[in-house]
Amino acid sequence: MRIVGGIAKGRKLASPAIRGARPTSELIRGVIFNSLGSQILENARVADLYAGVGSLGIESLSRGAAFADLVEKDPRQCAVIRRNLKSTGLEAQAKVHRMEVLRALSLLKSPYRVILMDPPYRMESLDQDLEAIDQAEIIENEGMLVVGHSKRLTLKEKYGKLSLVRSRRHGDSVVDFFCRRSEL
Repeated sequence: MRIVGGIAKGRKLASPAIRGARPTSELIRGVIFNSLGSQILENARVADLYAGVGSLGIESLSRGAAFADLVEKDPRQCAVIRRNLKSTGLEAQAKVHRMEVLRALSLLKSPYRVILMDPPYRMESLDQDLEAIDQAEIIENEGMLVVGHSKRLTLKEKYGKLSLVRSRRHGDSVVDFFCRRSEL
């Protein structure tokens, strides 16, 4: 597994420390970042929730984000994220938070222009997380929430101020793009 684009393009990432973990593939990362475009990432603060090996957060930094908070509850995976940040030379632009995502929402410094999340496919519902992200108001106005999930899971089109603006399906994976808009 490698970084797909930006200043760290081609750098290898360490594999997950947890057996059965499914890192975000290079194909799906390409879909995500090509859909987002480079302007939204330029000098942005991003958060990578359910970070795993940190591929989404590190890819963001490689493509021009200024800072990334990576949230992962497993200490072994946090060690992998730190190794990956060091091997790509991006460790000074990131912080790894070892905690549950819902707890992190109240502790992270906001606002974020982009929040990325590709949680385990075995999660039966993401509604609670998406509602909590909306209520925490940690995404900038016109900022994006990008959610990777199994095609067997259907998300709502709206979570408070977060509205579905785009959806991409590739095999068993779906990537939904939500934009945060102030209600008039």
